[in-house]
Amino acid sequence: MQTKTASVGMYCFCFYTFLIPSPMQSASYTEAPAAHLPLIRCLYGSPSLSHHFFLSTSVSLFVWTGLCPVDSALHQLYYDPNIENKNLAQKWLMQAQVSPQAWQFCWALLSPDKVPEIQYFGASALHTKISRYWADIPAEQYDSLKTQLFAHIARFATGAKIVLTRLCVALASLALNMMPEAWPGAVSEMVRAFQEEGAGLDGRARCLALLELLTVLPEEFQTSRLPQYRKGQVRGALGREWAAVQPLLQQLLRQADSPSLVRARVLKCLSSWVLLDVPLCESEGLVEDAFSALADPELFDAAVEAIVNAVSQPDSQRYVNTLLKLVPQVLQLQEQLREAVQNGDMETSHGICRIAVALGENHSRALLEQVEHWQGFLALVNMIMFCTGIPGHYPVNETTSSLTLTFWYTLQDDIMSFEAEKQAVYLQVYRPVYFQLVDVLLHKAQFPTDEEYASWSSDEKEQFRIYRVDISDTLMYVYEMLGAELLSNLYDKLGRLLTNPEHPTSWQHTEALLYGFQSIAETIDVNYSDVIPGLIGLIPRININNVQLADTVMFTIGALAEWLADHPVMLSSVLPLVLQALGNPDLSVSSVSTLKKICRECKYDLPPYATNIVAVSQEVLIKQIHKTSQCMWLMQALGFLLSALPVEEILSNLHSLITPYIQQLEKLADETPNPSNKLAIIHILGLLSNLFTTLDITKQDDESGDHQPPVKSTPPPTGPNPVVVVLQQVFALIQTVLSKWLNDSQVVEAVCAIFEKSVKTLLHDFAPMVSQLSQMLGQMYSTIPQASALDLTRQMVHIFASETDHFPPIKVLFELVTSVTLSIFQQGSQTETRFVLV
Repeated sequence: MQTKTASVGMYCFCFYTFLIPSPMQSASYTEAPAAHLPLIRCLYGSPSLSHHFFLSTSVSLFVWTGLCPVDSALHQLYYDPNIENKNLAQKWLMQAQVSPQAWQFCWALLSPDKVPEIQYFGASALHTKISRYWADIPAEQYDSLKTQLFAHIARFATGAKIVLTRLCVALASLALNMMPEAWPGAVSEMVRAFQEEGAGLDGRARCLALLELLTVLPEEFQTSRLPQYRKGQVRGALGREWAAVQPLLQQLLRQADSPSLVRARVLKCLSSWVLLDVPLCESEGLVEDAFSALADPELFDAAVEAIVNAVSQPDSQRYVNTLLKLVPQVLQLQEQLREAVQNGDMETSHGICRIAVALGENHSRALLEQVEHWQGFLALVNMIMFCTGIPGHYPVNETTSSLTLTFWYTLQDDIMSFEAEKQAVYLQVYRPVYFQLVDVLLHKAQFPTDEEYASWSSDEKEQFRIYRVDISDTLMYVYEMLGAELLSNLYDKLGRLLTNPEHPTSWQHTEALLYGFQSIAETIDVNYSDVIPGLIGLIPRININNVQLADTVMFTIGALAEWLADHPVMLSSVLPLVLQALGNPDLSVSSVSTLKKICRECKYDLPPYATNIVAVSQEVLIKQIHKTSQCMWLMQALGFLLSALPVEEILSNLHSLITPYIQQLEKLADETPNPSNKLAIIHILGLLSNLFTTLDITKQDDESGDHQPPVKSTPPPTGPNPVVVVLQQVFALIQTVLSKWLNDSQVVEAVCAIFEKSVKTLLHDFAPMVSQLSQMLGQMYSTIPQASALDLTRQMVHIFASETDHFPPIKVLFELVTSVTLSIFQQGSQTETRFVLV
């Protein structure tokens, strides 16, 4: 006898049939007959032989004596350290599992002398054959198959749990395929079969086996491959079988001497059955028993799952009387909830909150309409409010509050959906609740102390960031109900914080209130709010001594950019803060994005500040304070800013802004190509293309339609466009760069991006560049075809092909690109074709 052990959990396999939860404890192998020696050499010898065997051996060559090939393949799957051999074994086993011979070997693999992992594969093969190949089973074999499955389930009732479960799933699949015609009363028969004494099993083993079978039956139905018409029939049949299940579950749950394990299985079985839309009134007694089970720590999780599943079924809203009975039972859990919170028992508090939210979220409208019971529902709402404001910081100290956010959306939607008169009554009751909710959410959004926050992991910080975004979305939605009064409420609180020196407050409190303003202003039109001027006036009074607070100040200013465009006199209050923040790398994203928004929305009011903005921006760019993406945003901001200046000032600013980069590019162009200077070249070209993306000296009519490009509404000033002037000046330098980097698709793409973005922005104002750019594109594409050159050609043709003055160079370019492309396809060169189609 040879015994080996291995950790199956070390390996992850993509097919569920091989996700074995327990390690192989022992394996017994007898001497193999000569017919199997090649297989054994393959499995334990040369990998090349293994490859050949698994790829070529037919499943039909099985010999059912001695060491079975399936045993050997499973042994390789679990034991072989070579992952490639494992994959081959798995592939072969998958083929074996669906082969006709599986009917023969699956029963053999369930033999008592096999280890659980091999038995599990046999049970899985049975389930696969029944569930996927039901049409291959003769009708006269149904009863025999059913009898065998019953017998094996009885035998494994005291065996490996994983094998028992898989056999139960196989019998469940058999029942679903036979119901209702071929096996009427299937569930009743299952209950009777396991209630009868026999097979040497004690009552507890039979009971647990029956509960396992009854639990997997609805689960198998949910994932079955039954045709849609059959699903309706089977669902109806299962619904009628609930009458045989419900008394059994209730008896076992209420029986004084029922072990905790049995009760837990009963609750799990209940969870499974209620997903079949069992009428809530018919499961009411069991749900009440589940509430009682919440007091038992061993049953708590299973009870929570059963209750949540029961009340979450869409059909349960029809049973209002039952729902009204459940409200007091949920409210009675408040004491247990508070004790759990005080004791730091996150699992218990989480479970109770799940129950409260499930009842409230799924049935808020039905419970709102029970006017005579309004106090009970309001108490439930307040209980959920407690869950929203549960003490501690998410996700480190608690993970419950996030569960409640969707409830507040649902409740608000239900209230606002009532007719006006009824809505007014509910708003009188629930507007104060929502104002309280805002206070709770802003409290939950507060950062912890600097010391505590520094101790958080990066994953915890990211979860907290996402949590704050969810709170922001909720505040934005709540504004629809509370309106301008919400902004006034926030402003009053912020004003008291910042103007009362006798009561110093933490930066976290200030930041949270600003975050509330930012959340609303980002998505709601606040142009008509009378508190925004006061808010803008308060911002300079904030003692910004923390990165998180500074970030929120920046984002809040950015969210008010449209309002600032309508009230440009207030720019002087906030612009210095933004420019100061530009020099702080920790505020890179917030400061640059805010400046970009201000320059985009307020560009016609910024000329008095332009010199300062350009100087500060140029300084931070030279110092390389920001990452590449923020540098690109900053150039876009400057493009918006310069667009509103006179042409002479634009050219002057462009000269001072880009001359250092042009000089650097000239130097790089003379160097031998290498990875380091490649990145520098792409960076400089990216800065230029982003600047030219937004630099447009003509005003645009934004009313041209939602899906139409902007239309130039005023003619450009006389003389060449500043962007064209710059492009003409650097054109020779760009050609020099291309001469050395033409075979590098990334550099070519960066070059093409400069012209493509300029064309899209300037449209017909780009005309002076058409001839020389067309010539350069033709040379580029005929030398080394690149996708980016093809895209730029398409843009040029689209805009200028209809203009008589520019038709000749566009025609030549189009003919050349077409000829080169066709020749590539005719040659059938896969490499070159890939370049074109990238």
